[in-house]
Amino acid sequence: MSALKLDGKNLSAISEDSIKNRVADLLKKSINPTLATILVGADPASETYVKMKRNTCARVGMKSIAVELPENTTTEELLDKIQDLNNNENVHGILLQHPVPTQIDERKCFDAIDVKKDVDGVTCLGFGNMSMGIDAYGSCTPAGIIRLIEHYKIDVQGLNAVVVGRSPILGKPMAMMLLNLNATVTICHSRTQNIDTIIKNADLIVGAVGIPKFIKSSWIKKEAIVIDAGYHPEKCGDIDLDGIEDIASAFTPVPGGVGPMTINTLILQTLQSAEKSLAN
Repeated sequence: MSALKLDGKNLSAISEDSIKNRVADLLKKSINPTLATILVGADPASETYVKMKRNTCARVGMKSIAVELPENTTTEELLDKIQDLNNNENVHGILLQHPVPTQIDERKCFDAIDVKKDVDGVTCLGFGNMSMGIDAYGSCTPAGIIRLIEHYKIDVQGLNAVVVGRSPILGKPMAMMLLNLNATVTICHSRTQNIDTIIKNADLIVGAVGIPKFIKSSWIKKEAIVIDAGYHPEKCGDIDLDGIEDIASAFTPVPGGVGPMTINTLILQTLQSAEKSLAN
């Protein structure tokens, strides 16, 4: 039996239709959901990512504010801009595009974002709240993966889940989200020994290591759930997906799996922030 394809492209399209309707409802109540994006410097990849996010806002009827700062911006100047956005009641979400120039204290700036507007899930407070089961916006890629898993009614409770990668915006929050769903979680990283043996015992694998096809298909046990959060110029992810349909019980394709869910989750969480502002 062929594996179930976890189609993030299709789910994000369905979600966009729902978001459009909810945005329209808010506009009738004079609330215009607004995402502020901050881009420091002129990194071409970052410019592309910010443009994609702004385009998605436009598609669903949301407003976006582009804050573009020069390469030589200081930490204090960036903090001042973040504080301005925190104080702007018409801004519901703030996204500081990573990476920032090296002279800036990125962590300090991330943590200056008001947790109520941290729709990208990058603050330490937001991570801590999410980990403890307190209402918070999750980091968008792992939160998008959880939405994908739940949409396809995959129960991870009791499963042996292995997350390969420990980045603060993907591997670590992914592990906590799976733990909150009662999976038994192992995190592998660059110092992990016998990583292939650990992965071979996994019921669920999340590839979040940032190396093309690092995880070999021969390491994946029969009927495992395979989530590939990577994307590389070679149009492949972190997992060798050749023949995966005959190995896994479910898998995310690359492209079209995890990627579309990341931006969709950012937009959804901005909408949720706007809805909460109405309740207040």
